Amino acid sequence: MFVIGFVSGRLFEDSPRVDIKKRVSFSGDLSGDDVDVDFNLFWQVWNELEGGYVDDSKIDEEKMFYGAIKGFVNSYDDPATIFLTPGETKDYNDSSQGKYFEGIGAELGYEDGSVIVISPLEGSPAVKAGIRPGDLIMKVDGEDLKPSESIFDIVKKIRGEAGTDVVLTVLHKGDTKVQDITITRSAITVPSMDFEKVGGSNDIVMIDLARFTDSSLGAWEKNWDDTVDEVLKSGADKLILDLRGNPGGYFNAAIYAANEFLTKGTLIAMQEDQYGATQKYKATRKGRLSDIELIVLVDGGSASASEILAGALQKNSRGTIVGENTYGKGTAQSVVPFADGSSLHITVMKWLLPDGKWLNRENVIEPDKLVEITDEDFTEGNDPQLDKAVKMLSK
Repeated sequence: MFVIGFVSGRLFEDSPRVDIKKRVSFSGDLSGDDVDVDFNLFWQVWNELEGGYVDDSKIDEEKMFYGAIKGFVNSYDDPATIFLTPGETKDYNDSSQGKYFEGIGAELGYEDGSVIVISPLEGSPAVKAGIRPGDLIMKVDGEDLKPSESIFDIVKKIRGEAGTDVVLTVLHKGDTKVQDITITRSAITVPSMDFEKVGGSNDIVMIDLARFTDSSLGAWEKNWDDTVDEVLKSGADKLILDLRGNPGGYFNAAIYAANEFLTKGTLIAMQEDQYGATQKYKATRKGRLSDIELIVLVDGGSASASEILAGALQKNSRGTIVGENTYGKGTAQSVVPFADGSSLHITVMKWLLPDGKWLNRENVIEPDKLVEITDEDFTEGNDPQLDKAVKMLSK
């Protein structure tokens, strides 16, 4: 799994297939700048490699073709804008839309050009092996990570069949020496949300919201509705919404959930396109949980859609945010499929909080009550953030 956002409800037509060799040159105005691009150079390099490279067995035209596309997509220097080959697209769809996959169970992201662990999944092989939030991944099975590799490329190296091992060379947050950690992959089942009573009383319940994706947006919304039904049936008047380690998912799922806590007409979030045009998303119904006392738990693994929900609640003074600073991912990607089975994930929008500020690495959700989890807490299984939330609601 890796941190990524979605734009739901947007439809894209497949681009028409063309014979690119018939369009070998281009000269024109790009983004307002006068740039002359002679595409013949591309084919000159292609032909020189095919005709002159010493080891003919290494010539793979399909790999060359897709590699060229990846190259110019990567030139945007945006980890969330990626091109996936047909095989990669299938793997991505299988893992991101389902509840089951095989691997180590950790969400990855980028920070200052380095690959970090956003959050290991609860009960996963990653947690059992000692992987922690904020760990820098330096190597996979002894191989250095390459600057040209996307998060998806790295995820492919780490993921594998259950029962097999992978060795990650990591630098724990705050440490100065790297260490090799061997992790045995397993089958990972990740429910999108769970409901339970907490605190030893009947008046506090918790929704552990792990992600904003399911097999479809409709399926996620049904799960959410069923979970809210459980809250109402419990008779509890206090709720903890746990968004820790939630990497996000459907933007519209976050909007749907926010509706449950806010009054009709309240601004939830905005989206801004490349031209600066914004679309506002407001609560369209009286939420069934609009009167319940609320605390929201967040940490560095809360990203994307989970930050949209937390930000909507915080900026509208609806509930108290407890925990640590969130990750800061406020962009949306559309997925453009192509006829050969490949796909382009392209950043198309910024996500703005109700105060009009762009959610990003410099503008994260800061908790109202800062409660950190130490390495000792992590190792021993202590949860001071949840304990703090329960204590605050028990007054």
